[in-house]
Amino acid sequence: MPAPTVTATAADFSGSVSRIGPDLRARMRFAHHRGCPVRLRDLRYVQVSFVGFAGVARSGELVVHESQARPVVRVFRTLYKERFPIRRMRLVDVYQGDDDASMSANNTSAYNCRRTTSGGRWSEHAYGRAIDINPIQNPYLDGSFVAPHEGRRFAGIDRSLDAPYVRGALRSADVVVTAFERIGWLWGGDWTYSKDYQHFSATGR
Repeated sequence: MPAPTVTATAADFSGSVSRIGPDLRARMRFAHHRGCPVRLRDLRYVQVSFVGFAGVARSGELVVHESQARPVVRVFRTLYKERFPIRRMRLVDVYQGDDDASMSANNTSAYNCRRTTSGGRWSEHAYGRAIDINPIQNPYLDGSFVAPHEGRRFAGIDRSLDAPYVRGALRSADVVVTAFERIGWLWGGDWTYSKDYQHFSATGR
C-alpha cells in the first residue's frame, strides 16, 4: 500500500534553531535538573515543520545538543519533503519528564535528562544526542518486554524496506533511517539483541 497523499509540500517547510531563553528554561523544569551531564547553555531549541497522521502540516519542537541542532533540522526537512508522518512532537516537559507517558502519547521527543531503561548510565537523551520517533509504531523490544505497552501490536511487523506500508512505522534503510545516517546518527532498529525501533542517536547507543 502506498503512503497516503498529504497537503504539505517541501516549500512549506520551516526550521529554526535558538538558544534556551528564560521562558523555555522555566518550561524545562522536568527535563533538566541539577546534576545533568549537559548544561542548558549547550542545548538548543529546534522548531520544525512535520506532516501529521492526518496529512496536515504541523509545527513541532525538540531540544538537542548545540552540535546536533542544524543537522537535525536537515533530517526533518527531508522527512517533511518525503511526507513521512509523525503523530506529535512536543517537549517531554508536557508529560512532566515522564518518558513512559511521552511514549504512550506517541510523542516524538529528544532531550530528557534521564537514565537508560536499565538505569545503569545516562541515556543519550540526557546529552541531547538522541531522538525517538513515533514510539507506538516503533516500540522498544527486549525479549518479551515492549515499551510503550501501546506498541505491542507493532512489535512483530515486518520492517524490511519492501514490507507493506504501516503509517508512522520505521523500516530498514527507509527515508528516515537514511536521513539520520547522512548526519552520522544510527538507528536502534539495527541493534543486535534488544531493538529500539523509535530511537536514533549520534553515538549508536
